[in-house]
Amino acid sequence: MTRLILAAAALLALTLAGPAAAECYADYKAKKDAPLQLHYGVARVSDANCSPKAAAGELAPRLAGDGWTLLNVLSTFGPEGLDERKASAGAYFLRY
Repeated sequence: MTRLILAAAALLALTLAGPAAAECYADYKAKKDAPLQLHYGVARVSDANCSPKAAAGELAPRLAGDGWTLLNVLSTFGPEGLDERKASAGAYFLRY
């Protein structure tokens, strides 16, 4: 009986740990003024910030460090969405 309970607890722990270990990415648009520059980029964000609103809070300071202003986060997604966005993001693919 004790082994069964331990096995069930271990299975539950592994099940709950799965989603927490998932990778999260966000695609976004940013700008610089004088002269106006725009870019589209893809960045990894922490798993806890895997919503567009939360990702914006994480990305804005990163971008501001290089003089960029975050315009908006378009979406958040897992690693399965990286390949389709890589060419569009160009030099800003996983830069920030």
